[in-house]
Amino acid sequence: MFSRLLSNDLPRNKLLALILLAILVGLAVAPFMFPGVKALNVAAKVLIFIVLVAAFDLLLGYTGIVSFAHTMFFGIGAYGIAIASERMGASWGALAVGVAGALAVSLVLSLAVGLFSLRVRAIFFAMITLAVAAAFQTLASQLSAFTGGEDGLTFKLPEVLMPSFEPFENEVLGVLVDGKIITYYGLFVVAVVLFLALLRIVNSPFGRTLQAIRENEFRAEAIGYRVVVYRTLSSVLSALFATLAGCMLAVWLRYNGPDTSLSFEIMMDVLLIVVIGGMGTMYGAVIGSVLFLVAQSYLQDLLRLGHDATAGVPALSALLSPDRWLLWLGVLFVLSVYYFPTGVVGRLRARSQQAAAPRTVREKTS
Repeated sequence: MFSRLLSNDLPRNKLLALILLAILVGLAVAPFMFPGVKALNVAAKVLIFIVLVAAFDLLLGYTGIVSFAHTMFFGIGAYGIAIASERMGASWGALAVGVAGALAVSLVLSLAVGLFSLRVRAIFFAMITLAVAAAFQTLASQLSAFTGGEDGLTFKLPEVLMPSFEPFENEVLGVLVDGKIITYYGLFVVAVVLFLALLRIVNSPFGRTLQAIRENEFRAEAIGYRVVVYRTLSSVLSALFATLAGCMLAVWLRYNGPDTSLSFEIMMDVLLIVVIGGMGTMYGAVIGSVLFLVAQSYLQDLLRLGHDATAGVPALSALLSPDRWLLWLGVLFVLSVYYFPTGVVGRLRARSQQAAAPRTVREKTS
């Protein structure tokens, strides 16, 4: 049953399986194990980025397409929820309309971008998607009547999802359950379902064809596959999953603006996470998101502790200043790429294959 849920794409490494299980359990009990607003926000952001990065991995890791328009679809999802909820009020119907409208817009745009751009060379497609994403961000900033402009949109959700909603009078495991925690568990369920759906897609015949196109596009076309059609479908699917991740972000924040979901920095974060976790693995989206977002959120706190502990050594204390957290984040990224060139998941799986190779040889010779 477990293998079927994972589409028979098991971690194939004991350490990797333990890490993934620890992450799953940690995210499942995060509101109770790590109480506090910051910890809960980090856990929710991890869930959202797992879906966003996995969707991008479908495009880059499994199809070999470099696109910079991923955050555009992420923003469309967030704006769909924000605009519908702001105009229709706090209701489940508004959320449904927001999700459906965002998916429809993303479907049309991704089809247009795919059909018109995927016939060109990879670098030109990347530049086209970058231009489209930049144009969309500018449009979102200027259409104040719909998007709220630079100020964005703040909206309310159904009462059950609001922090003021408290279903229990007493604390549960030392934590007062409110609408924010209910929202978190809603995101948790959605993230698990969407991740399993993406895992199913990449391990289906369609996913295998995408990988064949990634490895040798001309050979795939020579044996009868319509490469443009498959690449366009991959682009559309990736866009739709990114849109759903954007919807999750808007529901969690109850706000959306251009810098919140359309920023190019988000696109860079997604690229870094894919590289750290491992391209073409799906599981890399999980591990990469946790490593990157936890480092991004808590590196300043760790540096502050180091800065205070080395106050007597001026040079070292200055180097460990919390203001230099971006420098240390860059160092950690360089080290991760150097020691894990195929990502964390790729490295762990390669070690398992190396360990299994002598065993296979011994079995054949015996």
